Amino acid sequence: MSVAHTDVTHQVSGPCGDDDCGIRDVLDRIGDKWTVLVMVELAKGVRRFRELHRAIPGISQRMLTLTTRRLCRDGLVERTAYPTIPPQVEYRLTPMGQSLAEAVERLAGWSRDHKDAIAAARGHWDATHPDDA
Repeated sequence: MSVAHTDVTHQVSGPCGDDDCGIRDVLDRIGDKWTVLVMVELAKGVRRFRELHRAIPGISQRMLTLTTRRLCRDGLVERTAYPTIPPQVEYRLTPMGQSLAEAVERLAGWSRDHKDAIAAARGHWDATHPDDA
């Protein structure tokens, strides 16, 4: 793959007989580190590309481009390009993206509320199962 390659990859899936058909693909997307961070930032409001890039530490320009394209393809983010010089691009959550952002925020809240209990459980497990740690 060349450095300039920014096409969204398409996953080819075979026939699926179980009820989870298609769910894994969606969960893989929304469980991706960069996707969650982009969604959290866009939940705050409309952002330009550079604003997103500055707001998400560690994300490369290429990875931000790929992530926003995938989110647009999935219908979670809307991209608006303005014919200015230099070109100006804005991103915003779609209604479906907003509902996902709300679910992510609930999950983040649950994580904050239970982080101490999870840390204690891990400590207990590690102390009683030294070979499994």
